[in-house]
Amino acid sequence: MGATARPTPRKSVRPSSVALKLIMAVSGVVLILFLFAHMLGNLKIFVDAKDFDHYAHWLRELGTPLLPRTWYLWIQRFGLVIALIAHIWAATVLTRRARRARPVKYAHRPKVQGSYAARTMRWGGVIVLLFVIYHILDLTTGTVHPDFDPRHPYANVVADFAPQRWYVTAFYALAVSAVGLHLKHGIFSAARTLGQQTTGGERIARIASSVIAAVLVIGYLSVPFAVLIGLVD
Repeated sequence: MGATARPTPRKSVRPSSVALKLIMAVSGVVLILFLFAHMLGNLKIFVDAKDFDHYAHWLRELGTPLLPRTWYLWIQRFGLVIALIAHIWAATVLTRRARRARPVKYAHRPKVQGSYAARTMRWGGVIVLLFVIYHILDLTTGTVHPDFDPRHPYANVVADFAPQRWYVTAFYALAVSAVGLHLKHGIFSAARTLGQQTTGGERIARIASSVIAAVLVIGYLSVPFAVLIGLVD
């Protein structure tokens, strides 16, 4: 009687660490491109109220008549959510794998040399996520905004960052600074993941990541601080 053949064990399909880093890099690039586009739109507030309001309403009309009104915005939001989930998922899986690779903690762990952004990348990502949620509830849905009127986006921004609400501006400054630190390290890591490995390329990537992060931080904070000091009213 012949031996019974044993079934071949099925191997679980797990993405490689390289694939996960690539997902983080690509999704990060998508999010950064959106940040730049959003920042440029925000800076229209320095033109005048009419131009800023027109831009905000134009976004809701974008894609018409091919798409119903506001559909483009919802498609964009859906894509950004997918990119954000992919980014967080890849980061979480990589973090767990790194912990499993070193299950026993060092009795004395030497101090690792590195930037503040690199050491706080994990909780920095949490701050960024919480800030995005608050920002949407504040100036998109108006849930936490005391005087929100969807017909007047310019007035909403001015009311939100008014001098008497300095604490809101302070929170934005703290959160956007955390975003900048996260971006500085994230952009550099993405450049290395996408193939920038030479010494000269690493130097360029460090400079580029610092410049991009600084431009975004200054661009985003210019609006609330301009309202706070009365430059925009």
